[in-house]
Amino acid sequence: MNKKRRWFHKKRWWILSAFIIVYISVLIYHQQKPLPEGISYTGETHLLTEEEIEFLYDLTYQQNGHEIYEHRIFEEVLEMIGQAEEFLIIDMFMVNEFSDESRDFPKLSSTFSQTIRQQMESHPDLKVVFITDDINRTYHSHEAEHIDHLAEVGAEVVYTDLSRLRDPNLLYSGIWRMFFQWFGQEGNGWIPNPFGETSPDVTARSYLQLLNIKANHRKAIITENHGLVLSANVHDASGYHSNIAVKVAGPILKDMVESERAVAAFSEGNLDAFPTREELDLILSTDRQQEGTIAAQIVTENKIEDALITAIDQAGEGDEIWIGMFYLSDRTVIEAMKMAADRNAQIRIILDPNENAFGSQKIGLPNIPVARELMENSNGNIMIRWYNTNEEQYHSKIAFINSGNESYVTAGSSNFTSRNLDDYNLENNISITAPTDSEFIQDIHAYFQRIWYNDNAEFTLEYETQDDALTPVKYGIYWLQKTLRITTY
Repeated sequence: MNKKRRWFHKKRWWILSAFIIVYISVLIYHQQKPLPEGISYTGETHLLTEEEIEFLYDLTYQQNGHEIYEHRIFEEVLEMIGQAEEFLIIDMFMVNEFSDESRDFPKLSSTFSQTIRQQMESHPDLKVVFITDDINRTYHSHEAEHIDHLAEVGAEVVYTDLSRLRDPNLLYSGIWRMFFQWFGQEGNGWIPNPFGETSPDVTARSYLQLLNIKANHRKAIITENHGLVLSANVHDASGYHSNIAVKVAGPILKDMVESERAVAAFSEGNLDAFPTREELDLILSTDRQQEGTIAAQIVTENKIEDALITAIDQAGEGDEIWIGMFYLSDRTVIEAMKMAADRNAQIRIILDPNENAFGSQKIGLPNIPVARELMENSNGNIMIRWYNTNEEQYHSKIAFINSGNESYVTAGSSNFTSRNLDDYNLENNISITAPTDSEFIQDIHAYFQRIWYNDNAEFTLEYETQDDALTPVKYGIYWLQKTLRITTY
């Protein structure tokens, strides 16, 4: 009996050891595995003229006791769709009306969807590819109301295969890979939707996939005429957010198409729905009267960070770094800014206070602890202001470095967080180097000056208004979330 018990005890430890080895192996592999081809992409550098690039922004702000909406981006999106006759390629993270809030929102998702459908019906030969994230059907729990019907009229609808991406959730994703993923997510939902009580119920298995916390977070609209890289979602409850966008034209659109073709390829989309490279060469051939002076390239995922850090590392005394950001927590970016401050670069940062997320109150993470760290380790060369949000978010994602005669800009979908910049999420930005006296750079400079100095409205508040919001408990939660990667930043 004792021999049998010892044998069983020994076997149990062998089984446990084997499980731990397999679990760690699965975890490490899916955090380090090769990315699908064409992901973490750097496009060619294209020289654009002033007519081929434009900076756009949306602002919600308080003025004389009233909330003012100065929005243009969604109008531009609808206009681009209405002008598309050859092809329309969309990669959009959120296209839904999910919310926990009772207030009325702009009907962005339905208007967007119906405009696409009408354009397809008016132009039967229009090639339409709609790439999106599984969040819009809450991970297979229900149909995506504003997306799936487009397939009925000929659009190629592609839900990103998130399983092909690396796993950021340090502890959980290995368990999900080994056990839960094999059961799928489809079925009759019976649990309240985490994205709002007005949303369809979901399955428990959808919750289990959600806990991997990764996404196709890109936001792009591409036609034969223009490309738009933006920070805004086509999401009703995001309709009042402040956002930014960059609109471009010319051969750079080929790189935008190529970056989206890569997502469709690893997600088993029909690549025949895209314009061929030969068609793009024909459609986008341009005869310029003058050579452009604005250097622009499409960058995705970790290549966004590579370009940004290269630019920050060159900033020194006399240079200005301006950042407008929803989430800021990436250590590489934070350390690069500290070193730039040590070189006497002047850094001005406008942050969302992270207090509201679609009706749910947040506790200021990650921006409040990050802001405290930067202010205490900058020799006075870093200054921070909080965007004066009400029930909306300062959702912009832009950095601008003024180095005298030449300036650098990165703008698009990517927050400056590890999840966004370290090849976990899919992200898309445009990276630009241009003469500081160009109209494009002057528009961005004017944007930051306006909201930093509160030109005719109270756009931003002093850092001290949130300085006492960081408690030891909040910092502990922030540290734990960052260490274990169990958060959306």
